[in-house]
Amino acid sequence: MPDAVISSMVDALPMPAVAIAREARIVAANAPALNLLGDGIEGRHFATALRQPQLLDAIEACLADRKRRIAQFVANERGQDVMFRVSLAPALFRPGEAPGLLVVFEDVTHLEMAGQIRRDFVANVSHELRTPLTALLGFVETLRGPARDDAAARERFLEIMEAEAGRMNRLVGDLLSLSRVEADERMRPADRVALPDLLRSTLRGLAPLAEEAGVTLHADLPAEAGDITVPGDEDQLRQVFTNLVENAIKYGGRGCEVTVRLDRTAHEPRLRVPGVEVTVADTGPGIDELHLPRLTERFYRVDNHRSREMGGTGLGLAIVKHILNRHRGRLRIESTPGQGSRFRVILPFD
Repeated sequence: MPDAVISSMVDALPMPAVAIAREARIVAANAPALNLLGDGIEGRHFATALRQPQLLDAIEACLADRKRRIAQFVANERGQDVMFRVSLAPALFRPGEAPGLLVVFEDVTHLEMAGQIRRDFVANVSHELRTPLTALLGFVETLRGPARDDAAARERFLEIMEAEAGRMNRLVGDLLSLSRVEADERMRPADRVALPDLLRSTLRGLAPLAEEAGVTLHADLPAEAGDITVPGDEDQLRQVFTNLVENAIKYGGRGCEVTVRLDRTAHEPRLRVPGVEVTVADTGPGIDELHLPRLTERFYRVDNHRSREMGGTGLGLAIVKHILNRHRGRLRIESTPGQGSRFRVILPFD
């Protein structure tokens, strides 16, 4: 088979691929392979182009025994590791010659990331549950032993046990909520929700919490907002705004003001359709910029100790993100330390 024909065959493959002749020379590489491995690799010994020991060993073994193999290859693109699953298979390029080798690179970075996310999720859930469980078991042991007849200690321990059990209950509830939201994420809601009514109802429900925390709530809803409705799931959107306002109340601090503003735009560039924007702004201490990109990650907390004291599970903003994904919406977070925070929910109007 002429080298031109080999090149044509390799070029037809959508993934990075190279053909290695029996004498260990690269006889063809398609455009994705050249982008991955660099220009000028054709005609060179494969060891000078690939260089990663695990892959080189697999190629040498495959050329020797002509059996299919799978190897790994790690590239670095813009500072990020990219994982490839490399399939090696003997291929007869020229009649009468010993078979060469076809090497195909499949990007499996997303699978590796998904696996890491699952491992991190299990580890985080285990950690979040282990802490209150350890406390409960310790207090039970104490109540059965040294504090058996100490009424004051018993009452104090029971209060702590109730708080820890409540924390576990909230965590399990948020985990179930997150699971339900993810299951429905691809199904866009068909009902329409009146946003002004929903926002007023949410603020009324959180008014006692705000009063107890010494926080003032404001609703900035324009007079013409009465007819603003969006496609949505009312319960899920209520969960979004309850979470955002509740966070602003809890972390804003005494004396903070929380304002919920509703705006309608004729064209929302991020959605490329007419849109509605709900902004939850507070005058609290703000959040350092380095934390902003990670706020919607599961179990990510700016201040672990304070979040747990406030009853947070670390899942609230992750739930918000998935609900907005289902509604084809966006969440934008802006904050400057000492100048408060703004959480902007952008939803399509149509």
